[in-house]
Formats: sequence, C-alpha cells, structure tokens
Amino acid sequence: MKPPQNINKEDTSSQSKETSNHPVWYSMFMFLIPLIISNALQSIGQLAGSVVVGRWLGVDALAAISAFFPLFFLLISFTIGIGSGSSILIGQAYGARNEERVKAIVGTTLTFTFILGVVLAVVGGLFTWDILQLIGTPENIIAVSVHYARILFWFMPVMFLYIAYTTFIRGIGDSKTPFYFLIISTVLDVGLLPLLIFGWLGLPKLGIYGAAYASIVSTVLTFVIMLIYLDKIKHPLRFDASVRKHLRMDVGLLKLLLRLGIPSSINMILVSLAEVAVITFVNRFGSDATAAYGAVNQVVSYVSMPAISLSIAVSIFAAQSIGGNQFDRLKQVIRAGVLLNYVIGGILIILVYVFSQDILSWFLTSKHTLDIAHSLLMITLWSYLIFGHALVIAATMRASGTVLWPTVFSIISIWCVEVPVAYLLSHFSSLGIKGIWVGYPAAFIISLALQYSYYRWSWKKKRIVRLIH
Repeated sequence: MKPPQNINKEDTSSQSKETSNHPVWYSMFMFLIPLIISNALQSIGQLAGSVVVGRWLGVDALAAISAFFPLFFLLISFTIGIGSGSSILIGQAYGARNEERVKAIVGTTLTFTFILGVVLAVVGGLFTWDILQLIGTPENIIAVSVHYARILFWFMPVMFLYIAYTTFIRGIGDSKTPFYFLIISTVLDVGLLPLLIFGWLGLPKLGIYGAAYASIVSTVLTFVIMLIYLDKIKHPLRFDASVRKHLRMDVGLLKLLLRLGIPSSINMILVSLAEVAVITFVNRFGSDATAAYGAVNQVVSYVSMPAISLSIAVSIFAAQSIGGNQFDRLKQVIRAGVLLNYVIGGILIILVYVFSQDILSWFLTSKHTLDIAHSLLMITLWSYLIFGHALVIAATMRASGTVLWPTVFSIISIWCVEVPVAYLLSHFSSLGIKGIWVGYPAAFIISLALQYSYYRWSWKKKRIVRLIH
C-alpha cells in the first residue's frame, strides 16, 4: 500500500515496466475500481440520510433536503473546476517526474481553495433564504431547508480542503489511499446518522439536521486522520515543509490553474444553474414532486458514478501520457475509456431498470410520490450511457489543456437543449412533470455529437502536436 516516496527516474522506469505488463484497459480498470467505490462511498452517507429522513421523518423532510442541493452544488462548482485544473497539472507534472512542481501545485491550490471556501460559506449562509425563495421552494419546507443548508455552508472551507487533497492523491495515480479513508468517513457518517437524528446514546436529538452534523463530524475526523497517516508513511503528497512553503501561492501557477479551471468552473456553475431551473420547474407540481425529484437524483447519482469516475481516470491517465510524451498510449486510454463506459454503465443501468420500484421504495413510502419518481426514472436512465461517452471525450481534451471547447459544447447542450426542452414540455404539453426529464437525454445526445465532432475533426489532427507546449 505504501506509495513511492520520491518522483524520480527510477520510479518512472519501474512504473513503465509495470504498465507495459498489462493492457491499458486493465490498468485503468484496476485504478477505476477503488475510484468508483470511493465515489459511491461519498454518496452513501447522503443516501442513508435520505432513506432515514424519507421513511421515518416523512416526505416533507426529504423534500426540504432535496430543495437545497442544487443551490449547494452551485456554490461549490467553482472549487470543483479548480480541482479539475489542478488534477490536470499534477498529472502532467507527475508524468514528467517533476516533484517540485507537483508540490507547488498542491500548495497553491490548497490556499486558494480555502479562501474560496470561506467566501462561499459566508455568501451561502447569508443569502440561502432569498435564493431558495426565489426558485420557488414550497412554503411548507423552506424554513427547514434553509436551516439544513446553512449548517453545511459554514463547514465548506474544511470540506473543500478534504476534497482537494483526495483529488491531488488520485492525480499521481493513487486511487487506493482516498478509497481507504472514504471507508472510514462513510462508517463514521452512517454510524453517527441515527445517533444524531434520533438522539440515541445520550446525544442531542437533532432530527433532520442530524444528517448534516453527521456529515460534518465524519469528514473533519477523516481529514485529520488522513493527514497524520500521509505524514507517517512519507507519502509524496504529505503536508510537509515542501508543501507548506508553497502555501504563499505562486502567482504564475495560480494564473495557469485558473486558466484551466475557470472554463470547467463556468461549466459546473451553468450545470448547477440548470439544476436550479429544473427544481424551479419541479416545484410547480408541489412537494410530492420535489421529493420524487430528490429520490430520482439519488438513484441517478449512482448510475452516473461509473461515467464520472471514468472521466476522472481518463483525465489522469491521459495527462500522465501527455506529460511523458506517450501518445500511442494516449490513444489506448481513449479507447479503453469508451469501452469501459458501455460495459460497466450498461450492466448497472439494466440492474436498476429491473429493480427500480424496490430501489425507489427505500426513499419513498407514498404510492403517489413513488409513481412519479418511477416514471421519471424510466424516461432518463438509459441516456447516462451517452452521458458517459461524452465525458470520456471531453476528459481527454481537458487533460491536454484544451478546456474551452468542451465547456462551450456542454453549455450549448444544457442551455440550448436541456432547459428549453424541460420548460416547454412541462409547461405547454400534456407530459407535465415528465417533460422535464425528456430534456436530459436530448442534451446528452447533442453533447456527445458536438464533443466527438470537435475531437475527430479538429483536436485530434491539430492540437495533439502542441499538447505539452
């Protein structure tokens, strides 16, 4: 389990020999397994909270949690984009075996991420009620939703640091260490959840807010334990003096980080705004519809997890191939990513289709709400294979530093297809709320067509010769 202590030529030679013993798809799959499970574990605390809240505290309580998540995702979108930019730079620097640059990227990103977390915590905490009211959150749930949201907002700076550190570690090809600590985080979260919600073992009875506090306590404890562990085993990315000296932030590196991260951040922000628009459309149909939306999003978050994990894996493998001038390997990375998307995603989607009623019943007890959620899931589920294919192509281009066009294509598919289709069909057709979900597959298809066309006819022929310059 102990990773290499230095990034040097001997490490490069050893890694190359190890990689050459297996096809790229196998190496990527072995990297992907802990990554997928890690992403799943990140959601298990939220899933457990939704199940407990939905089944024992009621539909209105679940709707209160569901109503605020688009807003929460909106505020953290910029940080997600910066993390994406840092992972590209770390992957390329690690592929080129430049240890000092890796540490500089880590230090600069940590400081900027923390400052951003403080700013967003203040903004989110102050304006939560106004924004939730603006997007039409039902009156019977808005007060609870605002209180729940503010608990998580004040915790943002620490959460951002933890997310950033796991991103760094994966960027050097180590997907196992974040996986092990996510197990710890998940066990703590799930264990604390009922204790804080119901007030067991003498702890305060916090009701719905116990889910938020369980997430906070588990993440803080895990982050502290992880930093201690990384230092003890002399991990390449431990928080040591060489990282601390770069906390001052390298202005030139920060500019490069922002150049790579801002387009991704804009994309994430516009995706988040689209979800805010969608929840606004959904809220028109009442709190049962809002709860159904929350349940469907829970299921979809797991279905889309292999695709999102694959995009991370492809980006890391591609960035390391580019940094090491291994362009034949880069082509294999792309093919492996597309293949694994359809195999893994296809199996998962079939299983969810077969057991959809049982899965949704984990969250919902009302038959009316369950029927709404089931119909929405049937409409959109299959299209996440197309979503995954588009992500693989976009991740490849982003790994080279080509971030603008993938962002433009994503924005077009969301704001020129998904949102207008959802609005028109939900407002002016007999489909009602079902029309909202037709927008998702339409957007995914257009996104794939645009991403692949640019990759095939422009990036592949012209950009490949200038990737690392």
